[in-house]
Amino acid sequence: MAHLPASPAAAVSTGHRVSPSPRSCPSLPQLKTTVPSSIGAAAGPPWRSWRGVAAVATAATGSDKAAATGTIANANEVPVLSLSEVAERLDTFHASGARNQNYMAMYSSIFGGITTDPSAMVIPIDDHMVHRGHGVFDTAAIMDGHLYELEQHLDRFLRSALMAKIPLPFDRSTIRSILIQTASASNCTQGSLRYWLSVGPGDFQLSSSGCANPALYAVVIESPSLLVPSCCKVVTSSIPIKSPQFAVMKSVNYLPNALTKVEGEENGAFTGIWLDDEGFVAEGSNMNVGFVTKSKELLMPCFDKILSGCTARRVLTLAEHLVAHGKLSGVISRNVSVQEGKMADEMMLIGSGILVKPVVQWDDQIIGSGQEGPIAQALYDLILEDMKSGPPSVRIPVPY
Repeated sequence: MAHLPASPAAAVSTGHRVSPSPRSCPSLPQLKTTVPSSIGAAAGPPWRSWRGVAAVATAATGSDKAAATGTIANANEVPVLSLSEVAERLDTFHASGARNQNYMAMYSSIFGGITTDPSAMVIPIDDHMVHRGHGVFDTAAIMDGHLYELEQHLDRFLRSALMAKIPLPFDRSTIRSILIQTASASNCTQGSLRYWLSVGPGDFQLSSSGCANPALYAVVIESPSLLVPSCCKVVTSSIPIKSPQFAVMKSVNYLPNALTKVEGEENGAFTGIWLDDEGFVAEGSNMNVGFVTKSKELLMPCFDKILSGCTARRVLTLAEHLVAHGKLSGVISRNVSVQEGKMADEMMLIGSGILVKPVVQWDDQIIGSGQEGPIAQALYDLILEDMKSGPPSVRIPVPY
């Protein structure tokens, strides 16, 4: 997302307005056309299109500056832009293809509504989530017009906010309603819903005491097709793992995670694998790790020092079907040594973005037969089927 040091009035929704209320959650009403100040929208006149506001501002000042179509390369000729020129350049940036994902809708409590215009999907540069990393996030997949495991992800989201000392801008039911309405406004039937809680904008200080209100953001990203799971290689990461206090919360401070992923790619691997402070297997850069032991147990590291993956926990539940059919002897979570992991019959990465991805090589060690194992494929099929036709506890229909 682009970051603009704009006032709330500069970031006005061009899509439907949302009027969340704790009472609206059970029936999930249609999107409203007004934005009450109670959900965090700045006080002021009725909202208009941000380009409409920009056009009025331009007309009032009589500016005859034309927005450039490209990036200014000469540092001695950096222009001072009007709001309308910024809007036009953001449109040009979006049309350039620099973004490689389809952003279908965004909610922001800063402007108190939903926009379906990707160029308007901005957040204030002085939001402490941007310059201090004081924010948390989570994701729910959208499959066949249903939000998958929204409740489970939302529970973790709110736990992370509590651990990060971020007060909630709304209660849980209102946040839930906002997220569902954002998915509805997007008209996206397959993709993902990402959402963030921040201590909010206000200044560039370290303390959040200058932030008047916490901020909630959500974005729907369209993904027309799921990636077919392919075998991969992983390497042991040299990047220090986050301490348990920070590893168990899903904060926006993902620099160690990003460096672990980059390190893996630099070594011809898919990602890196972290070890904990005792040398046991911890997790991947943004996914959990699973093994199939010689005795046919599905084995995962304990979640006490790492992020409790919603997809990983669901896989542990679904794996009981394989136990019932004799394909697994059991399902267990405990400490896993590197040696035991590398000697396993199967190894896999598990996460909402990849579902179940088989690992056939860890560092120089070939895992099992060096081919995708039957359990990894069976677990992938189970989680995919669960996303498509699982129980109401994991699938919430989006009211388009």
